Parts: sequence; C-alpha cells; structure tokens
Amino acid sequence: MNKSELIDAVASSADLPKAAAARAVDSMIDVISGALRQGDQVTIVGFGTFLVRKREARSGRNPRTGETIEIAASNVPSFKAGKALKDAVN
Repeated sequence: MNKSELIDAVASSADLPKAAAARAVDSMIDVISGALRQGDQVTIVGFGTFLVRKREARSGRNPRTGETIEIAASNVPSFKAGKALKDAVN
C-alpha cells in the first residue's frame, strides 16, 4: 500500500472526503516527523512506537573500489510494533 492508497482507505473507512483524509494523513506524518526530529518518541497504544535510535560511527567498504571508508554516526528513525499489531499479523 502506498500513500495514495492509504488516503483512499482512510477516506472510505472514516467516511471522509478524499481531501480531508489526505490532510489528516499528511498531518499525522508531519507530527510524527516533528516529534522524532526533537528526539521524542511517539507511542500509539495497540499499534506501536516510533522512536529515534543512534547508529554509531563505523568503518565500511566501498563495493566498487574495495577501499575502506568511515561512515559517520547518525540518528535513524525506527518503529517497534505493539502487541496488538503483532497479534493482528500472526
């Protein structure tokens, strides 16, 4: 499912116009992104938790040349599925 399909599903499920569903989905993405940018985590009970994990600096290898390169430390977004979501999938 891509973003436009998600918007269609939200619109039909919530009995909303497509434009309102698109604004709702975009707003949710913006709010979650903003919270992660500030270092917070977003927990949706029954669904899961969006959080930021720190990735340490490490050395890697350029696959084209075989040369060793240093990869800088970074923050990466992560999602931890909640129990209800895990149960729904299994």
